[in-house]
Amino acid sequence: MKHLRAMFLAPSVFFTVVLFLIPLTIIVSYSLRTRGVYGGVVDPWTIENYARLFDPLYGMIMVRSVFMSLAATALCLLAGFPTALFIVRNEKHKSLLLNLIMLPFWTSFLVRTYAWMFLLRDTGLINSALIAMGIIKEPLPLLYNETAVIVGLVYGYLPFAVLPIFSNLERLDKALLEAAADLGAKPWETMFHVVLPLCAPGLRAAGVLVFIPCLGAYLTPDLLGGGKSIMIGNLIQNQFTTARDWPFGSAISLALMAGVMVLLIVLIRRDGEEAL
Repeated sequence: MKHLRAMFLAPSVFFTVVLFLIPLTIIVSYSLRTRGVYGGVVDPWTIENYARLFDPLYGMIMVRSVFMSLAATALCLLAGFPTALFIVRNEKHKSLLLNLIMLPFWTSFLVRTYAWMFLLRDTGLINSALIAMGIIKEPLPLLYNETAVIVGLVYGYLPFAVLPIFSNLERLDKALLEAAADLGAKPWETMFHVVLPLCAPGLRAAGVLVFIPCLGAYLTPDLLGGGKSIMIGNLIQNQFTTARDWPFGSAISLALMAGVMVLLIVLIRRDGEEAL
């Protein structure tokens, strides 16, 4: 039985080592090396790359990234919960609505981001419509700012918030709602004291699924932010491409990965304690 189990686990172990452990080892080794004159990595080994993370300039970028990711996550949860609740209660068109939520994934994320650029630019649909209706006289600065980046992040990752919440709400025992109504609870009291507490695991899962990719995003800030709203993902990309500082880029990547892992461990332990 042990040999059979090892045989079935061998492919997954192989791909884990080749696609995860080996690349991670290379990144760790790069982060402890020195940048070459023309890029690449050279000796000696050093921890200076990690010390540079405490530079106020990079600290501002990290704080901005966390703030924008939290803002996008909060908006996704605020929009995702009522959307998921509406889908759960709409038994007749539930499958259709779920397919509509998944529909954006059928199109390239890059194409969808470019679509937002056409919508938000000075001659885009939004500004053109507002000018045509006489609401404004000059185009609004909708593009190349932090607001545009947050809008793009919310649009891109909203399905990641809707689906976990929907899964949690669908398993909710309707008898609890009926019991709350029988005990005299008003609809808003039932929502805040019954539905939301029972939906907390789904909300946390949705928050993690949105926050993590938002924190590492680089395409949306690059296109919709126009270089004015640099996030951690853009900083890492610039280190590996423009600056050719692979050791520092590796150090930032590992720091970001470590922060995400700590967040996941805390949430997993919290869910485990609540389950007990």
